[in-house]
Amino acid sequence: MAGILAWFWNERFWLPHNVTWADLKNTEEATFPQAEDLYLAFPLAFCIFMVRLIFERFIAKPCAVALNIQANGPQIAQPNAILEKVFTAITKHPDEKRLEGLSKQLDWDVRSIQRWFRQRRNQEKPSTLTRFCESMWRFSFYLYVFSYGVRFLKQTPWLWNTRHCWYNYPYQPLTADLHYYYILELSFYWSLMVSQFTDIKRKDFGIMFLHHLATIFLITFSYVNNMARVGTLVLCLHDSADALLEAAKMANYAKFQKMCDLLFVMFAVVFITTRLGIFPLWVLNTTLFESWEIVGPYPSWWVFNLLLLLLQGLNCFWSYLIVKIACKTVSKGKVSKDDRSDIESSSDDEDSEPPGKKLHSSTTTNGTSGTNGYLLTGPCSMDD
Repeated sequence: MAGILAWFWNERFWLPHNVTWADLKNTEEATFPQAEDLYLAFPLAFCIFMVRLIFERFIAKPCAVALNIQANGPQIAQPNAILEKVFTAITKHPDEKRLEGLSKQLDWDVRSIQRWFRQRRNQEKPSTLTRFCESMWRFSFYLYVFSYGVRFLKQTPWLWNTRHCWYNYPYQPLTADLHYYYILELSFYWSLMVSQFTDIKRKDFGIMFLHHLATIFLITFSYVNNMARVGTLVLCLHDSADALLEAAKMANYAKFQKMCDLLFVMFAVVFITTRLGIFPLWVLNTTLFESWEIVGPYPSWWVFNLLLLLLQGLNCFWSYLIVKIACKTVSKGKVSKDDRSDIESSSDDEDSEPPGKKLHSSTTTNGTSGTNGYLLTGPCSMDD
């Protein structure tokens, strides 16, 4: 074990040339980031999760009720013992052969059976009330942490001149505000890693899991090798659009169509400007070029920048989806359905049609993509 730890904490990987861990030990004159500080994130992540439960129960839910948001779920599938048995014991997505067999057994048309399975799957989805509470929690946290980040960064020299991220690196003291900012962000993303398995499930689960994992690695990497200054720029920049997204989703759940559309446009502008413009031209420029000039590359420097490039790849993917929805907005006059909606949809005519007609045809319009826990479903529809 000692050999593994020595290999993992190899100074030649983590630190610039001629720098050792002993050089970064805390002294009376200066405090530096210590790897063991990151353990604080785990109990704090649990506390954040508990605060979320209390917030959703005693603050978000009353707000939702005041806005006449009901706990009604999707349309309930009519009781049917045979279909229920297939759904619970065999498959929730029957293939064409099974649909034909059930059609003959029940004397229903295939379309009606497909609709039953779609409605039955949707019954397991959370209600609008649940979605509103989740979005209100995220909106509140994102607004707080972004406001804190802006208030903290405007007092720092590296916000105005990114070369200060690398002057005297890695001998840059850790301040209490920076430590709090980092541990709070890391704790929140650890809480998301856990709650993602219990929150509303969506089709971009894998992409979001990758996003949270990359974010945790970035925060951890930049803290351990004291790249925390540039790390605060990355964090604040990526928090800038999130509150607008959650606000748009809340407006959608409350059926404030015009407000939802306006907030979505604001979100799209801020998201694309910060992540496709400011992030590569400002942050990646300093991590790739200014740091190379002032400090020089070393192994963990390469890993850190590869993680940032991975994050930028995800930013490009999500921006593409946002632009796609924006184009639909222009053509249809309102924010259109998110392709990765977690509620399966169909036409009103189809859902109102009684079972029994032999219309052996396929019917659903499931979506298939996703966006950073982002975007919309329903008219203005925002189901992160």
